[in-house]
Amino acid sequence: MFPDVGLPELVTLAILVVLLFGPDKLPEIIQNAAEFIRKVRAFSDSAKEDIRSELGPDFKDFEFEDLHPKTFVRKHVLDGDGIGLDLGLDEIRSALDPRKDLAEVADAVRDAAHGTEPQAAAPQVTPEKAHHPEGSTRSVFDPDAT
Repeated sequence: MFPDVGLPELVTLAILVVLLFGPDKLPEIIQNAAEFIRKVRAFSDSAKEDIRSELGPDFKDFEFEDLHPKTFVRKHVLDGDGIGLDLGLDEIRSALDPRKDLAEVADAVRDAAHGTEPQAAAPQVTPEKAHHPEGSTRSVFDPDAT
């Protein structure tokens, strides 16, 4: 209920209550506060049940916490429970995930290194001799050689 209230704050509040009301009236004040909290909870629970009964049998499992925007988005948009609000985030994530493409490239490189897949239709050129376009043979390392 109060996530930011720690021990120092509680001690400070207790000291203030004792100073304001005195130790004699403290048990009576605690009883009154507890009774008030019980009444508020009972009123809240009955209001929730009235709303559920008015909504009908389709909403008997309805939770008011689901109306919180973060909970609503987490439950209906990110989970994609089939009510039409699924944005296809899984498909987008898988389309943008480079792991599949990298695995295919790694497999192709591995196959080429092991020689298991034949090379493309391009002719093989050895580094020692290459055919010049005019038909003469020259060394790749010596551009002046004919």
